[in-house]
Amino acid sequence: MGKQEGFIALGSNLGDRELYLAGAIRSLEEKGIRVLEQSPVYETKAVGYLDQPDFLNMVVRFESELPVQELLNKLLAIEAKHGRIRKTKWGPRTLDLDLLFYGKLILDDPKLTVPHPRIQERAFVLMPLQDLAPDLLHPLLGLTVKKMAEQVPGKEGVRRWEKPLESGFVPTEN
Repeated sequence: MGKQEGFIALGSNLGDRELYLAGAIRSLEEKGIRVLEQSPVYETKAVGYLDQPDFLNMVVRFESELPVQELLNKLLAIEAKHGRIRKTKWGPRTLDLDLLFYGKLILDDPKLTVPHPRIQERAFVLMPLQDLAPDLLHPLLGLTVKKMAEQVPGKEGVRRWEKPLESGFVPTEN
């Protein structure tokens, strides 16, 4: 398969949100998912199920040689390690990891859809993704991330988090 670059959205709205995001980045590295770059953090209002605390959201650009199903399993394991319990759809969570893009892969499987099927509807994903890859072209919609971010509703509920993550993130060497 070879190395593929991709993007993962991270979100947290329970407990120490910053700590969960920083811990997720470390966990990605530990699982062989090399983090190349991270977006700024954004604080966002909840979408869908509204009676819950605000989220911290960000996106990382990564590199991996893992087959996509194995990558998904590692992301789910990282969520579980950080206390993620799936009870309410779009409900509160300690950590949420969504695979947005993985190389040029287009996949529609009952367990996983790539590119992420609702990316164009989510300002909390598009704003940080735009910081990393504004010219990335969505292979099915034919729109750049920048264009999707311009068109997405709900941007007013997404604001830049001014504090840096405490992780002291440093990309790994080649």
